[in-house]
Amino acid sequence: MKRRPADVMVIVVPVRNEELLLEASLSALAIAVEVASDAGIRSEVRIVLDRCTDSSADIAGRFAFPTLTSDAGRVGAARASGVSHALDALADTPVDRIWIANTDADSRVPAGWLTLFQRISRTADVCVGTVRPDFDDLSTAQRALWLRTHFRGRPNGHVHGANLALSARAYLAAGGFAPLGEHEDVDLVARCRNHGAVIVASDHAEVLTSGRHAGRTPGGYAGYLKLQAADLSHGAAHID
Repeated sequence: MKRRPADVMVIVVPVRNEELLLEASLSALAIAVEVASDAGIRSEVRIVLDRCTDSSADIAGRFAFPTLTSDAGRVGAARASGVSHALDALADTPVDRIWIANTDADSRVPAGWLTLFQRISRTADVCVGTVRPDFDDLSTAQRALWLRTHFRGRPNGHVHGANLALSARAYLAAGGFAPLGEHEDVDLVARCRNHGAVIVASDHAEVLTSGRHAGRTPGGYAGYLKLQAADLSHGAAHID
């Protein structure tokens, strides 16, 4: 059953010492916000600086996005605070008009990121988007493996905080982001599913994310790529 499309987007970006990648991330987000504005979508962006000790705050200050600070040191808590702050600013907006989009400070969203979520909001409650690691950060074997195992039009359904959006109603019904240090995205989607949310996977607005091997959480995407690189190194003769 089709619903009224969301015309307000809350966008939250948690930041932990991302001075090397933050400017590119926020520049890409600014373009997506502009494209959304042209399509009649209002955006409420919140940049959450979580225990930053580098120049991330200075970089974020160059953009016209509100910034918050957090001393939680947990990405789930940072995301939750950003969502809460934005929803408070939208207290007069009907909740059914709002979707919540999430990405990361080491990632670059495509120009049509938010407009895709608006289209999906007509029929679903949650959109699990795909990510692609920056090939410049990967070995030749890792690039080849990625290309062999990822096919356009066949999203794998994996949950990534760098490309995750959901209706405000589904978010609130599930209890929002838990104050976890990692896997807060997977946890939230699981609770949404338990509450009967309609979940779709899409690769139509794939997010480019860092392919680094040293991330901000031990079990995050960087940790996965590090283990993958080690496995490929041990079996390189069978991969090339």
